[in-house]
Amino acid sequence: MTAPSPSPPATREGASAASAPLVSLRGVGKRFANGTLALEGVDLDIAPGEFLSILGPSGCGKSTLLRLIAGLAEPSAGRVAWAPGHEERRREIGFVFQDPTLMPWATALDNVRLPLRLAGLPRAEGEARAAAALARVGLAGFERAWPRELSGGMRMRVSIARALVTRPSLLLMDEPFAALDELTRHRLNDDLLALWAESGITVVFVTHSVFESVYLSTRIAVMAARPGRVAAELRQDGAPAPREPEFRTSAAYAALCREASHALAAATAAAP
Repeated sequence: MTAPSPSPPATREGASAASAPLVSLRGVGKRFANGTLALEGVDLDIAPGEFLSILGPSGCGKSTLLRLIAGLAEPSAGRVAWAPGHEERRREIGFVFQDPTLMPWATALDNVRLPLRLAGLPRAEGEARAAAALARVGLAGFERAWPRELSGGMRMRVSIARALVTRPSLLLMDEPFAALDELTRHRLNDDLLALWAESGITVVFVTHSVFESVYLSTRIAVMAARPGRVAAELRQDGAPAPREPEFRTSAAYAALCREASHALAAATAAAP
């Protein structure tokens, strides 16, 4: 993905903090039909334009929380509410899953065009927008490539392009880079930050990696183990702006990772 250098996180965060939340969760719980209580008492605000990471151990309900925000599932308790005047924007959600979930019989262009085709957009306009989305994630020239011809990182870029082609106001990402090698993951982290800065989109990013959450986020919501709930919120005010790859080896990064690690350990230890 290629885009201008990211805007200073502090600037984006400051603007977000001054705004009313885009989405608010109050007392949200989720119990599945088999009796499993996945989430309980989740209170969380998502500010416009922020990059929020949901950090927690496996099985703490992070993915379930993302599905509730997306409207793909309904809470058993509490409510997920969009800000007044933004209710229609709940339709403007892009979702990137852990697996790229591409159609193997379709080219990269047709995979990205899928949501526009389902929305009834004319083919020519849909193809133009899909090609632009692929170029935005650094895949210009791969429009006619089949998924089997692409690397894991490239397939994930196609998945991100498909989420962006509808021009969403909120991008939800469910551990999208977890299965990738470290070098590819770092590169996609940098590209995602540049894309976030360029577009002004709001991002909610699920991860179980302390290091990834600290590098990417303006704010981290740390979740306790099942039943999942927000145990701590960490603002990344100590991170330099703009983010540069060298930040990963800095003392400031190490200090923020240590803080997030301690918060995660405390949240896990406090689980019932």
